Amino acid sequence: MRISTKARFAVTAMVDVAMREEFGPVRLTDIAARQHISLSYLEQLFSKLRQHGLVTSVRGPGGGYSIGSPFDGIAVSDIIRAVEDAPPKGKTPETSATQDMTQALWDSMNALALDFANKVTLKSLVDKQFSAGFEVEKIVPAKRGVFKKPDQQTHYPDVPNSVFALGQFSGALA
Repeated sequence: MRISTKARFAVTAMVDVAMREEFGPVRLTDIAARQHISLSYLEQLFSKLRQHGLVTSVRGPGGGYSIGSPFDGIAVSDIIRAVEDAPPKGKTPETSATQDMTQALWDSMNALALDFANKVTLKSLVDKQFSAGFEVEKIVPAKRGVFKKPDQQTHYPDVPNSVFALGQFSGALA
């Protein structure tokens, strides 16, 4: 199992979404700002996560991403597999004689890492954050839609209200 920066960012972003999901869909721009991850990079990651059914998306105002299945059913290994690019089927990387001597070691290490990633769930990561005292701030959505009607300005009947009326008014004074 290969754990790259891409996988680390995907797990971090999924924990972020899972922790804030009770307030509704989470916007990628908010995740990008909180986690210091490029928005375009997050868009690529969430596209893959959505294809694997790990997140669902909601469009429009108030839209964003939500977790696609129960937290305790998503293992860290599921997230990693979703975002990591798998090698083409049927192609195996060529190994040299030196690499063959230690291949059993690397296979064992990969098996241990995969076993560990299978046991850690998204729910356990979220629970660990909350038990460490992390508090989620409630984001107040921006007011959109119908605004309060502006107060009417008082009308001055003796003052011209346009350039044309000003011309007529000044002609009347002359």
